[in-house]
Amino acid sequence: MTENVLLSVLNLSVGYSTQQGVVNAVSDVSFDVQKNEVFGIAGESGCGKSTLIRALLRLLSNNGASTATAITYEGQDIQNLSDNAFRDTILWKRISLVPQSAMNSLNPVYRVGDQVIEAIRAHSRASRSEARERVEFLFDIVGLQPELMKNYPHEFSGGMRQRAMIAMSLALDPGLIIMDEPTTGLDVLVQERILRRVREIRAEISSSIILITHDIAVIAEMSDRIAVMYGGKIMESAAAIDLFESPYHPYTLGLKNAFPSIKAVNNELISIPGSPPALLGDEPGCLFQPRCPFSDSACVQVVPDRHYVSELHQVSCHRHADVLELRERAAQKSTWHY
Repeated sequence: MTENVLLSVLNLSVGYSTQQGVVNAVSDVSFDVQKNEVFGIAGESGCGKSTLIRALLRLLSNNGASTATAITYEGQDIQNLSDNAFRDTILWKRISLVPQSAMNSLNPVYRVGDQVIEAIRAHSRASRSEARERVEFLFDIVGLQPELMKNYPHEFSGGMRQRAMIAMSLALDPGLIIMDEPTTGLDVLVQERILRRVREIRAEISSSIILITHDIAVIAEMSDRIAVMYGGKIMESAAAIDLFESPYHPYTLGLKNAFPSIKAVNNELISIPGSPPALLGDEPGCLFQPRCPFSDSACVQVVPDRHYVSELHQVSCHRHADVLELRERAAQKSTWHY
């Protein structure tokens, strides 16, 4: 599968310097993104998903710093590129971003089409007429009439602005598009239209997608493989169907409880009590342990190793061998609200 790897990340960590100390927002995260796949990263808000992406794209705030053993794109080392070389050769041209709250990212005083045109010209040698022709093509791909290029952002609905930002992310034909919470703030019907359009776009182009979301329903519908993050670490990763049909980590089981299922005996949703950890300093044991109803003494004291429960299914949990018991107990509300 190595020849099919588009992006490879090995042992990426991110820390933020604060008055209280260093916040370890991402810790030793490793994953690969295959060509022509949707790789989903799921987890609650604050688990490190967006920080991970900002580190990959060198968009961290001034108090943030990242380290990694290796980051490669199509086999090329991109970790050791200078910031200028990264901006000139990687950002937007090979890896693009639909940022969180993308529908609010358009400049309100410029026409939408002009903003996409200038984004193309800023990163290529295209003439204005060539860029305009490209934008007309992109608007058609995302389901916007080319005549709408002359409109201002306030004349677009939230869903239309989101599609305009997706068009901008496609402008330079990147191999990888990162979508950070692409449906946040949109109503259910608009969400479905956006997701349907993303599926159609994926069928038309050969780009891979990293989909970042806290919405389990969205990630289940859209992804080929999924990594579940908690406390800045990947707790479990697998093919999407395996993750939802045969989850191993208690955190994944908890997230699944919050996802309505037509197969469920009742439709009662079960929340995970407590809040994500503060991540100040190095904490012993499993980070999910304070919220986990299945924890034992090893969970308190020892950081769990990564275990392969199948070729493509990894989990970091001391109790992975007790999965049948955990799944049965996790389905009961009394297990979580003790």
